[in-house]
Amino acid sequence: MTTVNVAVLGASGWMGRVHTMAYQTFPHFFGTGQGSAQVVALVEANLAANGEAAKDLEFRAPGARIEQDWRRVIRDPEIDLIDICLPDNLHYEVAKAALLAGKHVYCEKPLADTAEQARELADIAREKGVITRVGHAFPRNPAHDRAKELITSGALGDITMFKGCQHIDIYADPMAPYMWRADGDLAPTGIVGDTGSHVFCFMEFLVGRVSELIAENFIVTQQRPKVDGLGYGDAASGSEVKEWGQVSNPDATHLMCRFENGARGIVDFSRTATGRKFQQCYEIYGTKGALVYDYDQVNRLRFYSSADATGQQGFRDMDVGPEHPTFAAFLPLPNFALGYNEMKLIEVAEVIKSIATGQEMWPTFESGHHIAQMVDACMLSSDKRAWVTL
Repeated sequence: MTTVNVAVLGASGWMGRVHTMAYQTFPHFFGTGQGSAQVVALVEANLAANGEAAKDLEFRAPGARIEQDWRRVIRDPEIDLIDICLPDNLHYEVAKAALLAGKHVYCEKPLADTAEQARELADIAREKGVITRVGHAFPRNPAHDRAKELITSGALGDITMFKGCQHIDIYADPMAPYMWRADGDLAPTGIVGDTGSHVFCFMEFLVGRVSELIAENFIVTQQRPKVDGLGYGDAASGSEVKEWGQVSNPDATHLMCRFENGARGIVDFSRTATGRKFQQCYEIYGTKGALVYDYDQVNRLRFYSSADATGQQGFRDMDVGPEHPTFAAFLPLPNFALGYNEMKLIEVAEVIKSIATGQEMWPTFESGHHIAQMVDACMLSSDKRAWVTL
């Protein structure tokens, strides 16, 4: 059995906690026949020496050493995998250093600030012969594997149109606090890289690559209150605001696109959709059938087939269940929904399997490059107010 020694960077954040938990938990569901993981280092730059944060990290991964400098773990010959859960603007620098050191790299999305950077990372990874993975966990829901099977089998015929969206409301309230995600220096592409990349990965996984697009990015609220201690789900009161931060990256995007296979697409996403705590959906139309997915029914597809008899045609629900081995690893009954943490467990299990077997699994840094091209195209198209070819 191969045991992969892992360093999680950005370990105190939400995603760092999710990843750390997943390495320790996935063998309970998938076993260790295709590799196991040991979290040997947790990196948190803002860690107060001997503070409560350090004790919290020690609890999450007993025996792991706690570091403040990511460069130290990259230089460590005992560490096999660098797991990057850092702010967007650090992804490229850290991933490049890890690849050049010959490490396998698992990086949360977006892979890089630009497609040029992503291309460089993919090229270095190929030259070094290491395993790479971009943290697009949502398509690891077994429902999307079923969707892919239906599309590949020809059940939908030739794909003609894709409609997709993803919306949240963390910035719907004008008094929601300023965070690094609204800073164009720390997160240069804003909602395009943060949320748009999720929709883009579904597009590549299910329909294929995009050849050109036209997009409009916009900021809904220009300034937000800076208040220490406030974060997701909080709102500042007027009396406590002493300083305001300028939002310098997009809040929302609308776009149209053309796929390489001739299909057309309509997509929108935002962080300002009032009341949408998390909306994710897609519709895929073909010459013989259609598929509809809504995250509110997370393990259900709706499928329409023109092959059904006249008078019996219509969308029908398809609940993904234990007939799918990834679902069966968690639950013996259908319609017991798998959630986000389970999708991350599947993703982490695949990362470790890839390292143990030497076989990469989608989405690698090559896919991350194409998704970064779409992000770049959205930024350029919105600035030029014109169609952009990828």
